[in-house]
Amino acid sequence: MPPRKDPDGSASVPAFYGAELRYQREAAGLTLEQLAEGSFRGVSFLSQIERGERRMPEDLARHVDEKLKTDGFFARRCEDARKARQSGIAEYFADVAEMEQYAETIEDWAPWTVPGLLQTAPYARAIMRSTMPWGAADEIEQMAAARLKRAQLFAREKPPYFWAIIDEAVIRRPVLPPEQMAELMDHIASVVKATPSILQIVPHSTAPHPFMMGHTKIMAFSDAPTVVYTEGLHSGQLIDYPALVKQYGQSYDLLRAAALPPEASLAMVEAAAEEYRNGKQKA
Repeated sequence: MPPRKDPDGSASVPAFYGAELRYQREAAGLTLEQLAEGSFRGVSFLSQIERGERRMPEDLARHVDEKLKTDGFFARRCEDARKARQSGIAEYFADVAEMEQYAETIEDWAPWTVPGLLQTAPYARAIMRSTMPWGAADEIEQMAAARLKRAQLFAREKPPYFWAIIDEAVIRRPVLPPEQMAELMDHIASVVKATPSILQIVPHSTAPHPFMMGHTKIMAFSDAPTVVYTEGLHSGQLIDYPALVKQYGQSYDLLRAAALPPEASLAMVEAAAEEYRNGKQKA
């Protein structure tokens, strides 16, 4: 059996704290299973943190400090790890962007814009410019590139199951010139067809439904509790309180029931592409 390779604590901030976590755990004589007990996190999740592959969330940091008697060390340093972010991603969204890469299922509700995982570069730039008209060109480009990079999770050997529900206004709003809007519609359809994804559209004619509000994302994991993310114009909130997460899940189920079936929704997107190409788009 080859010798164990210790993590390189100098590689990054998460790697530093991962190496420290392993050191403190082994000094306390605990296995990963024993440390994970009572944390609501899986052993593989803790193992990834020790290898510097994932950042430690605050609730786990508090649990670790209590279990290892580290006097609040990991809880105090969570902010340091939080600052080691991927460039181009808003601070309030950084945790979500990281979680997406480990989620087994991702469910999006998008009432205003195309979900980030389905956007094209021109659309991402246009949305960025509309919310940051004062932003420098290179800043806008960096943010758009970071958004598109998130979609690389679809290229993994085992991508997450993705379920997106969007309001009909999202595909009717001419954010781009007609030809680029047609390309956006084609892109959405191709991603849905080529990946384990489902798309539904809530038509204009739908009666009031539970999600008449901002963007919402629900992410489920194999080794951690399900979380909900809600977003406003310049802020977002991660929700992990089990009772609230359950309520959001129930509301999302009701939204699924209110939306058009997947086949009809995909046909609507493909029809919208043709309408933009022919200059006959609906209002």
